[in-house]
Amino acid sequence: MLDTKARHIVEPFIKQSANLFLKMGLTANQVTMIAFIIGVSSGLFIYFDQPIIALAVLWFSGFLDVVDGTMARQTKTSSFGTVLDVSFDRLVEISVILGLAFRYPDSMWVLLLLSVSIIYAMTVFLTVGAVSEKKGIKTFYYQPGLAERTEGFILFSLMIIFPQYLVAIALVFLAVEIFTSLQRLAQASKILK
Repeated sequence: MLDTKARHIVEPFIKQSANLFLKMGLTANQVTMIAFIIGVSSGLFIYFDQPIIALAVLWFSGFLDVVDGTMARQTKTSSFGTVLDVSFDRLVEISVILGLAFRYPDSMWVLLLLSVSIIYAMTVFLTVGAVSEKKGIKTFYYQPGLAERTEGFILFSLMIIFPQYLVAIALVFLAVEIFTSLQRLAQASKILK
């Protein structure tokens, strides 16, 4: 929801950053790779009980993830960049979940359920994007929903900062993912008639 509704607030800074990286000679795919490497380190920092560093690298990778998309649209980068971007996003999320699961093994059950809900929500999201004739500014139809990447990062951040409430926050995250999946299925039934 925040990615769709609030992007215009940070858009000038994103464009400036994209232009800076392009002037430095970086490609969108290179920034995607940098974001991935930085992002997956968050799970290690969680596991080694370094929550502040974990948060910093998670959010910085998320910022780079937005910038790489702007760069790709400015330079008409190939669709392979989209594949890298979307798949690397999931690996960053998996890294956070694994870091939490191994740091707090008593919470593995809820993190497993959360993982399943994210997999299903992304399956709906990507399938609708693939079969829809609608196009947005991205290379596929981006179906908005309650849980987008920023909401996920906020909930992951709360789990990292407040591990004593990890199960409760993960259950809220699970409910948000389930709601978003149902919301996107309902939207899909209307746009894919």
